[in-house]
Amino acid sequence: METGYTIDGVRERLGDMAASALAREEIVPALRATRDADPLATLIRLWWLGAPVSMAAADLPVQDLIEAGLLVRLGDSVQATVHLQPWDTGTGDPAYVVSDRKVRPGDPSLRPDHVVGAGGASANLAQLGWTAPVGRALDLGTGCGVQVLHLAPRADHVVATDVNRRALRLARLSWGLSGVTGAEAREGSMYDPVDGERFDLVVSNPPFVIAPEARYTYREAGRRGDEFCRDLVRRTPRHLAQGGQARFLANWLHVKGEDWQDRVGGWLAETGCDGWAVQRDVQDPAEYVELWLRDSAEHGTSAYRERYDEWLGWFDSMDVTGVGFGWIALHDSGSLSPLVRVEEMTQPVEPPSGALVEEVLRAARAAHELSDDDLLDARLQVAEGVVEERVGPPGADDPSRIVLRQTRGARRTAAVGTVEAALAGVCDGDLPTRPLLAAIAELTGEDPGDVLGRAPAALRSLIAEGFLTVASPR
Repeated sequence: METGYTIDGVRERLGDMAASALAREEIVPALRATRDADPLATLIRLWWLGAPVSMAAADLPVQDLIEAGLLVRLGDSVQATVHLQPWDTGTGDPAYVVSDRKVRPGDPSLRPDHVVGAGGASANLAQLGWTAPVGRALDLGTGCGVQVLHLAPRADHVVATDVNRRALRLARLSWGLSGVTGAEAREGSMYDPVDGERFDLVVSNPPFVIAPEARYTYREAGRRGDEFCRDLVRRTPRHLAQGGQARFLANWLHVKGEDWQDRVGGWLAETGCDGWAVQRDVQDPAEYVELWLRDSAEHGTSAYRERYDEWLGWFDSMDVTGVGFGWIALHDSGSLSPLVRVEEMTQPVEPPSGALVEEVLRAARAAHELSDDDLLDARLQVAEGVVEERVGPPGADDPSRIVLRQTRGARRTAAVGTVEAALAGVCDGDLPTRPLLAAIAELTGEDPGDVLGRAPAALRSLIAEGFLTVASPR
C-alpha cells in the first residue's frame, strides 16, 4: 500500500516500545503512537488495533466496506469488524491477511466460527512447508488463508479447504488483497472435499487442540485425545502423488506408562511413507489448559475455574501427563522399507525448516542402510558447519567433555568420545574409516579390535544426525 501499511512500515511507525507491546497484545502504547491520525496511523488504528476512526480520516470506500460487513458505522466514526494485517511472504510483494481480531480480556466471548489470524504458528508452518516448486498443493484447514499466500508463488494450482464457511470467505479476501488468483476454496472436513484427489504437497495447521469439547472450529475438532492428528496422518498417504510430501503442525499426548515417541512413531509407521516427527515443546496438563483458556480470553471470567477443572479431570481420565507440540513431515518416497524418525528438538533451527526434511531423511536412510562393515569401509567426511567444543578445567591435558555442534541446519549437538572426536578431525572423504580408526587406536593406546567393534553404533548415530556424511564414490 502507498501509505506504508506493511510489516516494516507499521513497526517503524509505532516505534520499538509500542511494537513490542503489541506483540504481547497490549494496545495502549500503539494507540498513543497513532494519535496523530495521519493516513498510516489511521489504517493501523482501524485495521490492526480495532479502534474507531472518524469517517473523514478514513480515506477508504467506506460505504462499500460497510455493505460488505467489514466496517460498522458508529455515529461519525467507523470501526472494523475484522483484523487486516500486513504479512511477509518472503517474496517482496505486499500481502495481507483478513481474520477476526485476537480476543483480549474484557472482550465479548469468541464466536464459535471465530477465524484466527496469522501468527507464530502460521510462520512456523510456512517455514516447514517450504519445498521446491510443486504442481498441486493443498492447504488443509486454511483458516484465514495465510498458507495459500506462501504456496501460490510455488505451486501451479492450490486447493484450500476448511469446515468453517466464514473462514473461507475471509480467506478469499486475504487472497484478493494480496493479488493471489486461481486458489480454489472448498468447504468440508479433513480430506472430504478432495476425495480421490492427490497432491504434490499438503500443508496443515489443523484444529489440533486436545480438549473435552469442540467449542471453536479453528482449534478443536471434537475428537477424543489426539485422535484427530493421528487420523490426519493416517489418511494423508492416499492423497499424496508419487513423491509427494506433507507437512503438519500437531499436538500429541504423553500418557502414563507410554513412551510418546512410540505413540507418534506408530502413527508414522502405518502410513507407508518416510516420516519425521519433531517435538518442539511439551507442557504439563495445567500449563496446556491455561494456554488455551488464555487464548479464548477466559482468564478471570466466572466460568474459568469450572472449565479449568473439567479439562484437567478429562486429562486425568486418560492418564495424561503432558501434551507435546511439534511438526510431522511425510514423504511418499516409494521405498519398500519406509524410514521413521521421531525426536525432540527444542533448539532454534536454520530457516526454512522445510529444507531440512529431505536432508534429515536422506541422512537417516544412509545410516540405516549401511551395515557395520559398510560403515567401516565408507569414506566419511565432516558435514559443513560442524564445530568441536571441548570442556574442562583450564590447562587440563584431557577435556571432561567433547561436543560436536552444528552451526547450520538442525543445529544439533552430540557428546562424543575421544575416538569419535579424533575421527571427525581427520576424516575428509579421502580414506576409508577402518584404517583411520586403527591409526587412532594406536595413538590412544586402545585395542584396535575394541575400537572397531564399538565404532559402527557411534558412527551410525553421527551420520543419521548429520554430523558426518558418506562421501560420494570416486
